Amino acid sequence: MKTFNGSGVALVTPFLQDGNIDLKALQQLVLLQIKGGTDFLVVQGTTGESPTLSQDEKRLVLDTVLEVNNGQLPVVYGVGGNNTAALESLFQHLPSGVDGILSVSPYYNKPIQKGIVAHFKQVASYTDLPIILYNVPGRTGSNMSVDTTLELAEISNVVAVKEASGHMEQIMDIIRLRKPGFGVLSGDDNLTMPLIAAGADGVISVVANAFPERFATMVHAAMEGDFSLARKAHYDLFKVTQLFFEEGNPGGVKVALASRELMQETMRMPLHPVSAGLRGRIQAETKRLLAGL
Repeated sequence: MKTFNGSGVALVTPFLQDGNIDLKALQQLVLLQIKGGTDFLVVQGTTGESPTLSQDEKRLVLDTVLEVNNGQLPVVYGVGGNNTAALESLFQHLPSGVDGILSVSPYYNKPIQKGIVAHFKQVASYTDLPIILYNVPGRTGSNMSVDTTLELAEISNVVAVKEASGHMEQIMDIIRLRKPGFGVLSGDDNLTMPLIAAGADGVISVVANAFPERFATMVHAAMEGDFSLARKAHYDLFKVTQLFFEEGNPGGVKVALASRELMQETMRMPLHPVSAGLRGRIQAETKRLLAGL
């Protein structure tokens, strides 16, 4: 069963001014990740604006990433939802080249912990691919407890959790109590370095879209125990990370990607472009960070 460690990136979806997917920009983004030291790619997470894409568009994005990547990095595909039974059909038509699944805890319904367990047990039966659980209470409205995560880790093809609860003690409890081989990935960019120091196995990052070189340096140094280098890279990225999330994701990171001339800032409604003031601050930080590459 494949595992996913190190610097993962939750790829944004580039759009043209007319709202259509910018496939050329997507190709450039994947190539930047490969060159920049990213360890694995995540396609159609929330950062990819997945709620606003049709199933055909999601498949177009996935097929494009797989073609450009050509087997160089592991590819994880986001398949999740709050209608458990409806997910089965989505697993039946996955293309070859997908190495794993990122599946978010059911949102909006706000199930109790037993409901979350039952949901993921059913989802895991739909596929033989390794599954990364995704706990993001700020978006789902419910938190996956430590006990729930540990229970789900006993499922043979559930291999890791992306933890974006922001609760350090909860995440460290999972690290402390997990079975051997079960991965814990940071879902918060600015917590990545301290969580790796506490025993986490990597990250699925937003910031790495725009700065894969620096982010991979930070992650790899931390995983190798070089915390002098890891701390420097962490604090170099700290301010821009705060800025990226100041007015929501992925508006901030798309400003930086536009500054790198990789894509336009365009997002789909209901997301809205960042304010002029924030745009200027992100552009200034991007210029500073790129000057050091």
